Amino acid sequence: MAFRRVLAASRATGAGLAAVGVFWGGFAAYLPDYKAAAGATDAQMGVALVLSAAGGMAAMAVSPRLMRRLGRAMLPVAGALVAAAVMLPLAAGDLVSLGLVLLAMGAAMSTLDIAANVRISEREAREGLHLMNLNHALFSFAFGASAFGCGLARKAGLGPEWVTPVLSAVLLALAVLMRDDRAGASPAAGAGGSAAASPWRAILPAAAILFAAFVSENATESWSALHIERTLGGPRGEGAFGPAMLGLTMGLGRLSGQFLATRLGAARLIAGSALLGVIGALVVALAPMPGVAVLGVALIGLGVAVVVPSANSLLGQAVAPDQRAYAISRSWMIGFTGFFLGPVGMGLIAETLGLRWSFVAVALALALILPGLARLAPR
Repeated sequence: MAFRRVLAASRATGAGLAAVGVFWGGFAAYLPDYKAAAGATDAQMGVALVLSAAGGMAAMAVSPRLMRRLGRAMLPVAGALVAAAVMLPLAAGDLVSLGLVLLAMGAAMSTLDIAANVRISEREAREGLHLMNLNHALFSFAFGASAFGCGLARKAGLGPEWVTPVLSAVLLALAVLMRDDRAGASPAAGAGGSAAASPWRAILPAAAILFAAFVSENATESWSALHIERTLGGPRGEGAFGPAMLGLTMGLGRLSGQFLATRLGAARLIAGSALLGVIGALVVALAPMPGVAVLGVALIGLGVAVVVPSANSLLGQAVAPDQRAYAISRSWMIGFTGFFLGPVGMGLIAETLGLRWSFVAVALALALILPGLARLAPR
């Protein structure tokens, strides 16, 4: 009965995060085709991907105002924007147009992502339910299913011009599910009171943990397909099995995260997960064949799956209740940049040293979670 309540409460927000997963899973699967169509080198592709960061950060800045203005319509409107944005890469025939497309895609995705997460937080506080793990698991499963399905379509010879209209239709259907008549108006954000003196000694290590997790996650999403096909000689389309496996294992990891956090505690869970992710990244870097690389991606997925929600939990415990919203928002503003900057660093390293060394860098990023954890957990 309790799980049915959680499912019912997560219909709109779960559809929102699932849409983000469908969006990025399809893009990751066809990334080699978009890169080839634009004539971009590894380094140029990495730099182009940073423009999605610019779009995403701009969307984060204006999303609270949009939520107050649009109210209950915010999620379906953002979902419709994502359904339109998924078609944009078809128009990217050179590096400049690809950069503009990524700018718009980052803005659309972040608008929906932030709106869904704010709604989840509001619903948790209002109804006393734990919803974050399930909703983020839906993102991971949708990402994995989208990447896997698009990979099979690509392997069968279907180009993005055939598949992206299908993705857009799926996203429109999810946008319809995002309407929630029970959603309340978003409160105005403020940083008054003790929040104005928020303890940055807790915020900064939490942001560092989030940054490392997002760097590793999106770098693996964006570049594992190229590594499997180009470095390891995998057949066309099999590269998508990398991001598909990442989505699947992250979904499974997030579903089990609640139970493991109760048994182990958030700090131990983060530490163990980070070490597992380091091992996975090294397996990908040293893999002699595509199957081994996919196994390494699975370990990365299990490693990073629970880091973000567990870090949020630790940060919430480290600050006073009236500082919690301010602290979490500031740590996310800093940490979420890693979601966009990870592929850039991967591209620059791949251009000079090769993609094997790029995944060594992912291992180092995951290892940096441990110093941040050491600073955050004692608080």
